[in-house]
Amino acid sequence: MTDPTDPVPAGPPADPAASAGGTPEPNTASAGTPTPVQAAAPRKSFARRHWGKLTLAAFIVAPTIVFGIWVAVGLNFVYSEGERAGFVQKISQKGWLCKTWEGEMAISTIPGSMPQLWAFSVRSDSVALAIEATNGKRVVLEYEEKPWVPTTCFGETKYFVSGVRVVGEAPQPM
Repeated sequence: MTDPTDPVPAGPPADPAASAGGTPEPNTASAGTPTPVQAAAPRKSFARRHWGKLTLAAFIVAPTIVFGIWVAVGLNFVYSEGERAGFVQKISQKGWLCKTWEGEMAISTIPGSMPQLWAFSVRSDSVALAIEATNGKRVVLEYEEKPWVPTTCFGETKYFVSGVRVVGEAPQPM
């Protein structure tokens, strides 16, 4: 048996009758035994043998890895940090698949003026429950702005609240 890594064996010596215009003899050696069979064709390259798997990797696996890196960077990179003071108007848990806490705060600089509404997201259940416990009180929300979060699955806004503290009671009507 021949080893496929061996070079292709040389054929029988040239037949002088065939080169002289006569009919060539059958492919036999001088002793009348058949010549060794030629080696099999070389193996196809890796890319030709696995083209389906490589295509799957190029169109599904690679974009998934890129999206995962985008999510990791978007959730861990903080563009800005700050605090906002006002009265929390509402906070609720939303979402079909990804449940997030979404809230709205009324920010008013002068009593009696039209408040500006500020929408925010909360990723932590404990922080959301602390915000719910401050109903009717003036609070300061500590937040981080993360503008590169790729989907609304992590929060509907780019402002993520990370802490809350009470600074006063609601003013009583006169």
